[in-house]
Amino acid sequence: MKNEEISIKTKKHLSKTLKKLMLKKPLSKITISEIVRSADVNRKTFYYHFESINELFKWTLEEEAVHVVKNLDVKKDYKKAIEFVIKYIETNNDILNCAYDSMGREGLKEFFYDDFYEIVEKLVETIVEKMDEVVENDFKDFLAKMYAGAIANMIIDYFSEKKNIDTQKIVNYIMIVIGSSIKASIEAYVKEINEAYEKIKSL
Repeated sequence: MKNEEISIKTKKHLSKTLKKLMLKKPLSKITISEIVRSADVNRKTFYYHFESINELFKWTLEEEAVHVVKNLDVKKDYKKAIEFVIKYIETNNDILNCAYDSMGREGLKEFFYDDFYEIVEKLVETIVEKMDEVVENDFKDFLAKMYAGAIANMIIDYFSEKKNIDTQKIVNYIMIVIGSSIKASIEAYVKEINEAYEKIKSL
């Protein structure tokens, strides 16, 4: 087995151990000593792979959810990405609530935001291409930031409120809102730019 494969296997083992401990206590109460003892590895092994428990937790989220979503062809079918995220929340509700109780809303939002920004950025770019319009990068960046923040907040709301999720309904709502509002925003932006250009020409 190659070193890289061994490293991934060890990371997954530590991740699985952390998730088991998170079912029993808040993330902030878990120590590295507990993790290495439960995983039957030494502290040196832990620190070789992760600098902190928070880094291990973030790696867990990225390995199980974010990387999967990123590898989906968002440009062709972003519905699959949305469905996967919602189902992941349902399956890992206890773990996410444990992290929420320890880190607070803003702390957990940071884990989601950057990765969802990349996903939404691809979607915005796809819509712009389909519309065959010229849109400044700063406006596309603005849209990606706004929707990434909204999605991150929505995800936290669903599992922190501890309510049952109607997966299909939520997915449909997101599809309707994102698909139509991003397109409408771009149309309004292009219209404003064109009107400003016409005013300059008429001077």
